[in-house]
Amino acid sequence: MRTAAGDNWSVLRSYQRDRSVARARLRPGTIRRIGGFARPHRRQLAGFGVLILIGAATGAVTPLLLKAIIDDGVVPGRAGVVQTLAAVVAALAVVEALLALAQRWFSARIGEGLIYELRSAVFEHVQRQPLAFFTRTQTGALITRLNNDVLGAQAAFTNTLSAVLSNVASLVFVLAAMLSLSWQITVVALVLLPVFVVPARMLAPRLAALTRESYGLNADMNTMMTEHFNVGGALLTKLHGDPAREAATFRRRASRVRDIGVTKAMYGRIFFVCLTLVASLATAIVYGVGGTLAARGGLEVGTIVALTAYLARLYGPLTQLSNVHVDVMTALVSFERVFEVLDLPPAIADAENAVDLPAGPLSVEFDQVGFRYPAPGEVSLASLAATTALDDEVPEPVLHGITFRVTPGELVALVGPSGAGKTTISHLVGRIYDATEGTVRVGGVDVRDATGRSLRARIGVVTQDAHLFHDSIRANLLFARPEASEEQMWDALDAAHIGESVRALPAGLETVVGDRGYRLSGGEKQRLAIARLLLAGPSVVVLDEATAHLDSESEAAVQRALSAALVGRTSLVIAHRLSTVRAADRILVVDRGRIIESGTHDELIAGGGLYAELHHTQFAAGPAPVSG
Repeated sequence: MRTAAGDNWSVLRSYQRDRSVARARLRPGTIRRIGGFARPHRRQLAGFGVLILIGAATGAVTPLLLKAIIDDGVVPGRAGVVQTLAAVVAALAVVEALLALAQRWFSARIGEGLIYELRSAVFEHVQRQPLAFFTRTQTGALITRLNNDVLGAQAAFTNTLSAVLSNVASLVFVLAAMLSLSWQITVVALVLLPVFVVPARMLAPRLAALTRESYGLNADMNTMMTEHFNVGGALLTKLHGDPAREAATFRRRASRVRDIGVTKAMYGRIFFVCLTLVASLATAIVYGVGGTLAARGGLEVGTIVALTAYLARLYGPLTQLSNVHVDVMTALVSFERVFEVLDLPPAIADAENAVDLPAGPLSVEFDQVGFRYPAPGEVSLASLAATTALDDEVPEPVLHGITFRVTPGELVALVGPSGAGKTTISHLVGRIYDATEGTVRVGGVDVRDATGRSLRARIGVVTQDAHLFHDSIRANLLFARPEASEEQMWDALDAAHIGESVRALPAGLETVVGDRGYRLSGGEKQRLAIARLLLAGPSVVVLDEATAHLDSESEAAVQRALSAALVGRTSLVIAHRLSTVRAADRILVVDRGRIIESGTHDELIAGGGLYAELHHTQFAAGPAPVSG
């Protein structure tokens, strides 16, 4: 109640917190790690603490000055004393204002610095996680961890630390001053505190439950909006959905949030009314008891005024400190949730003595490679996967004894039924995953001994659903090679047979491609992805079903672009349409995680094995097309 509205809101926020968090068991070392994050800010934290103590002491002096003005100035009729002390009170008010500004600067500096460090650390760490982490993690949960929990951790150094220090300091100074003025009235004032705290604690569980429910409903509405407002979701709704039904579902959730908001507003008003009532009752008691004592000569009038002023600085801090354990644990649990992400070890990391891939053309070699996907517990967190526990059962191997070599400049195709392991093989080349058996070599270097930087620079990949950022064509191209010149970008676009289309756009390279590139056709997206690959200039190219979902015209355009992309490069091509790999130097047939056939198109057709069977199935309705 120093600033009544501010203290009241702080009290209300405190009682909305989930009280069960106070029973949480922190992992060993959590507080020590928090200290590690605080260490770079230790001087600012010390200055912050000193300012809080000075501010609390300054605030506690003002009522004593008011007492002196009345008892030593007004009552004896000494105008000079009144004027002098009034000037001191005004000066202290200015000092308090300046201290408040200084405290806010320190608080913001420490808090924003902590947010910067935590967010940067989590973002960098998450980027190093394997692909399996992202396939099992809810994106919304991960973003919440990066935002809400980081903000909760920041609150430990700003709101919670500030509240505890300032409230404790204020209480010490205020109680010491009140007891020195009249211990009897001070005791009576403290006896009234349960009149507010008891009802507040009775309402707290219901208020916390409503807050949790509103958070959950808001999260559901955010998820619903995210899924319906992206291009894919909007298209699905228009094709198969019922807008009226979807709107009714959204209204149902929004109406519950509205009702919760009304209920919480009333609970908040009850908090404020109770706190105001207690302060008013205490003020009445001070004036009643103190006035009686003053009338009988047992108490000075200035003392009554000072005690009344102290009451405004007593109940807010006392009430907040009654719930401080919940605030502290909430902040600590937020830190622990951030540390939980930071403690998840990245499955793919550079070796201690990692080397760059050699210059020049590169070979790709698989030597008795076996692979199984990691268990959920190895790569993700239950709290990010929306489940109570992750299955630690080790999955069955999906690759067995894969052995082949692609010489520099050679084009090797991988074909086979869906789920045979073709894409998994391609993921091992660029070290998206590590082989669990055997060795994968690029340029004669075990990929586990190569630097991630050189692997990304020398190996280019185009998938069947090439991802584009919601940004300009220029930005999407420069993502692969930030230092590229405009001439180099246009050369890459022309080589990918999309330069003419980009020149025809009103904004040219500045054209925004939309969410996931939805403003472009499927063929244009693929050719832009190929242009991005050409701009990067990799020595090894991996194409994973790059034309799988295209119509014949778009496929022909993409094939022409691919012809330019593959010239002089070591190429590993995964294809479902066998017509696209007829001219491959070698075709490897993969089935159930094993290479069961190897040869040219004509050799495999003549062999009458699985490849011949797949070829017959695809082209049974007509003659096989001639590759171009």
